[in-house]
Amino acid sequence: MSLKYYIGVIISFPLLPIMYFQGKNIRKNVPKLPEARNPKGYIKTAAEKTLKIIAIGESTIAGVGVDFHENGFIGSLAKELSEKTNNSVLWHVYAKSGYSARMVRKKMIPKIEDSNADIIVIGLGGNDAFKLNSPEIWMYNINLIIKDLKRKFPKTPIYFTNMPPIKEFPAFTGIIKFVIGNLVEILGKRLSKKVSTKKNVHFNNEIIKFKTWQERYQIEGDINTFFSDGVHPSKLTYQIWGKDMATFILKTQKIKP
Repeated sequence: MSLKYYIGVIISFPLLPIMYFQGKNIRKNVPKLPEARNPKGYIKTAAEKTLKIIAIGESTIAGVGVDFHENGFIGSLAKELSEKTNNSVLWHVYAKSGYSARMVRKKMIPKIEDSNADIIVIGLGGNDAFKLNSPEIWMYNINLIIKDLKRKFPKTPIYFTNMPPIKEFPAFTGIIKFVIGNLVEILGKRLSKKVSTKKNVHFNNEIIKFKTWQERYQIEGDINTFFSDGVHPSKLTYQIWGKDMATFILKTQKIKP
């Protein structure tokens, strides 16, 4: 049982009617962007070895905010891994905007047609937080996702991306940032604790701060530079996120050319 979650529920309960109307207003004003196209891609190098990556998740993994997946998270991750290892990279995305961990487990995992993979990357958490799912529900479904994937890909390392930085979304009100942002951080802490007990499962638990990214990569502009619609990442954000995630993967995974 997560004490912080239930304390948060008690504090947030009077705010729910306000959040409901604020949410409706946000949905009205934020344009509905399509998912990226071309969920399969290949980066070829002179190396004989080819890394195969499967990416699974919600809207960010589905590339909402860019036109093609090669310009989104998976394309940026694949490019960075290819450049740093000199390997060719084959990637395949299984993601859907609006999907929670439960929906991914029930509707997405069974559709995976690949028979092998070198790396599995999972990006979830935003929709579970928006649905106000408890940490127990979240971890129940995460455990089953890991179990199902390990049954199909027993030797493949699984990497969970950072949790979405909801507290920094420009389109969100202060109340929504407080309630949903705190919840997504609680979900992240539970995920971090769980993967520490799992073999060959990893979680990039760094909380994304765009100010940190600006300093790290010497990026100019305000917070809106990082968003396509105030909620979903811009092409620049996908590029940085993919670069950071590649660095995280290579810290734990020795990939030979």
